[in-house]
Amino acid sequence: MPIGPFARLRPGTKLGSEVHIGNFVETKKAVVGDGTKANHLTYLGDCEIGPDTNVGAGTITCNYDGFKKSMTRIGARVQIGSDTQLVAPVSVGDDAYVGAGTTVTKDVPPGGLAVSRVPMRVVEGWTARKRKKEGA
Repeated sequence: MPIGPFARLRPGTKLGSEVHIGNFVETKKAVVGDGTKANHLTYLGDCEIGPDTNVGAGTITCNYDGFKKSMTRIGARVQIGSDTQLVAPVSVGDDAYVGAGTTVTKDVPPGGLAVSRVPMRVVEGWTARKRKKEGA
C-alpha cells in the first residue's frame, strides 16, 4: 500500500488493501476500497469509496456547508476526472465517470457520465484593450 510524501491520513480513515494514496492527499473519515487510487493533490473527507476506483488529481469532497458535515459516496470502478468537486451529500454509482473539471451537485447513476463545463470562448485582443484601458 503506497502512501506518498506529504500525505495526511486523519482520524477515521480506513484503507483497503492495495490502496494508493499519493503526494499531498489528505483523508478524514474516509473509507477507501481495495485497489482504489488517489494519486495526488486531493482531499477526501467524510466519504466512502468503493474498490478499484480512480480519483483524479485535485479532487475535493466538499463535505462542510458551514453548519454540518455530509457524506459523499463513490461506488466501485468509478473514474473521477481531475479538478473535480463533489458537493455532499452526493453519490456516484458503480462504473460511472465524472469528467475533469466537473462540480457534482446531484447523484450520478451507475454507469452514467457527469460533466459540467461551460463552453470555452476566446476573446481575441483582450490583453491589448485591457492595457490601453489601464494606461499600461
